[in-house]
Amino acid sequence: MSVLNAIIIGLLMGIVFGFALEKSRVFEPGMIVGQMQLRNFTMLKVFLTAVITGLVVIGLMHGFFGGKLHPKALLYGANIFGGLMLGAGITLAGGCPGTVLAQIGAGYKDSWLVLLGGLAGALTFSYLEPTLKPILLSGGPGKLTLDTVTDVPFWVLAFGFAIVLVIVLVALERWRPWQADLGANYDGMNE
Repeated sequence: MSVLNAIIIGLLMGIVFGFALEKSRVFEPGMIVGQMQLRNFTMLKVFLTAVITGLVVIGLMHGFFGGKLHPKALLYGANIFGGLMLGAGITLAGGCPGTVLAQIGAGYKDSWLVLLGGLAGALTFSYLEPTLKPILLSGGPGKLTLDTVTDVPFWVLAFGFAIVLVIVLVALERWRPWQADLGANYDGMNE
């Protein structure tokens, strides 16, 4: 793939992602904090939809079109510590790397601080990485994937998990409809 094609595909994916963020309202700080407090499940539903889509596309590419998987190594320290730090930061800031530009575009003034904080955190980590590397990048089984552990083809697992997640998504939507989470004026029309 040429660099130009990669840029075009990246821009198109960014446009689709931004459109989905805006329409679902999951970029709003209140929506993000509500998800972290388990009061609002719209964000979870949107991300489950993305995971289902990804499973189907990657399953098709791997199972039928020769696509290759390149998993990263499972590192307990990095995954647990990094996940906790990211989750705490998202909850405190009401924003994350994927939503901060949408927040800036929507006019949330505090989102500039979230962006600067994220950049400062990345810069700080880059300086601390040599010290943290022995702690965070050790203690894991390496490249561990479910298809190698179970000896079941990846595409079968991907489609199976996609079906299970669709069932979870439907049950979640029946339990908490998205209109209830977004409020009575979810469509922007005054009644």
